[in-house]
Amino acid sequence: MIIDPSLAAFLANAVLLVHVAVATFVVGGFVVVVVANIGRWVHLRWLQWINALWFRLAHLLAIAVIVVETWLGVLCPLTKLEIWLRDQSAGHSYAGGFVEHWLQQLLYYHAPPWVFGLGYTVFGVLALASWWVFPPRSKPS
Repeated sequence: MIIDPSLAAFLANAVLLVHVAVATFVVGGFVVVVVANIGRWVHLRWLQWINALWFRLAHLLAIAVIVVETWLGVLCPLTKLEIWLRDQSAGHSYAGGFVEHWLQQLLYYHAPPWVFGLGYTVFGVLALASWWVFPPRSKPS
């Protein structure tokens, strides 16, 4: 399937924005859960969603998908889609994973894939541990 190069470039950037939003949800979600619970801000009415079961399940599921993809050596579907769209737009593409690429761009750091896999796994274990330290609630307190 071939699509218009300008449309492909636009869609590639849209996928990139979605990918950034997912990464922000995964990392930021963990930070918000920990900080809001340590600060005891989760009892404020407007912050009760932080320990809501729906939010915590969505967050844990997102992390679990990332960890399992890494263990299985599967490239993220968003990364694959963005690369394909960039190829269709005749623009610059990249190989490898989304996080590896952008971390390398930001930090100029090259690491073998197992380093990222270990990092994702440790992050996943910390997120799972947060369920015991700061348990989610099925009803607002």
